[in-house]
Amino acid sequence: MNSPIFEHDAVVLAILLIILAVVFYTANSPAPFFQKFYRVVPPLLLCYFLPGILNTAGVISGDDSGVYIVASQYLLPASLVLLIMGVDLKEIWKLRKKAGVMFLASALAIIVGGPLAVLVGKLLLPGVIDGGDGENASWRGLGTIAASWTGGSANMAAMYEVFKPSARLYSGMIALDVLIANIWLATLLAGIPKKSKINKWLRANDQDTLELERQFKSNGAAQRRMPTMPDMLQILAVGLGVTGLAHLLIGIIVPWIKTNAPQLEAFNLTNEFLWLIIFTTTFGILLSFTKARKLEQVGSSMVGNVFLYMLIASIGMKMNILNVFDTPGLIVIGLIWIVIHGIIIFAVARIFKISYFFLAVASEANVGGAPTATAVAAGFSPALVPVAVLLSVLGYAVGNYAGYVCGLLMQWVS
Repeated sequence: MNSPIFEHDAVVLAILLIILAVVFYTANSPAPFFQKFYRVVPPLLLCYFLPGILNTAGVISGDDSGVYIVASQYLLPASLVLLIMGVDLKEIWKLRKKAGVMFLASALAIIVGGPLAVLVGKLLLPGVIDGGDGENASWRGLGTIAASWTGGSANMAAMYEVFKPSARLYSGMIALDVLIANIWLATLLAGIPKKSKINKWLRANDQDTLELERQFKSNGAAQRRMPTMPDMLQILAVGLGVTGLAHLLIGIIVPWIKTNAPQLEAFNLTNEFLWLIIFTTTFGILLSFTKARKLEQVGSSMVGNVFLYMLIASIGMKMNILNVFDTPGLIVIGLIWIVIHGIIIFAVARIFKISYFFLAVASEANVGGAPTATAVAAGFSPALVPVAVLLSVLGYAVGNYAGYVCGLLMQWVS
């Protein structure tokens, strides 16, 4: 195997940061070409695949670089803490029971839909599902999709480390995630102009949406201010400090389990990375009830997203682009999965008479995450964007747990 052109980790890190900077600069450019380009090609996809192209071409090597190790062990956990602690659970509760019901229904539809799609896929496409236990087992890759569709990219990256699919399989999962998520987004957006007819079928009305719109217009968004150096140090201290605490606890708990309860290995409970994600997610939720949540006003989630995209780029450089579509049959499984998701959430909305706004935003908060959920909410009214943000951030909190459970269920039915 030939050595990559650039081997030094400092150079590799610089290349990844340049890629991220260029992608986000052009994605926010007013130039017509870039606006049209990014309507077709999501920025997230480029953040994965541009490093993958460099890896495939031998410019850098994801296998030989230590950048991914640092990103996965330190930046990802810190990112989860900073993103999750912005959750205002009290505020979410005020968004009426309908929003909560639809969010839970959407998440459960993904968890239940995964194993159902695998069962249907086994009947319709024999041989597509790899039911083994090796690194190419289908459930390992599909488990990362479940985390993404109930949370976001951070959760998908977290489950990548937990389930450890092969780089080839994970490449296909990234393609599947982007493809199906964008098809579903287009479907939800297409329904907005027809919301009156949809609400009539759902036996719902827009009164609750109008009330929320008036509420957020009167209250306004949370006051933001320019961060100072002490602010930034506090953000880093919380994110990386909690990550350090989690590593400390893992050093105690995992050896104890291996010695005193080795049977728990069947549930991956001797996996150090799983405990790292569980601890940082849980601590992030607990911090959301403290004054630490106010760090969001000075950009804690922005720092978390920077950490997250550094991880995404480092994962991308581990891929060989030539292997992306080695599992086309799993794309069919993904389509079946999202159809099951749609059937369940529309049924729940009709039973509880929940409007299309809550259905669409809650679903997209799970499947697409904050960027696309806010786009859907803005399609109804820009004043309703905070609803999408709150539900999307909540997805980060449940995505790791939901993805893990769904992955185990798919392993069981495989």
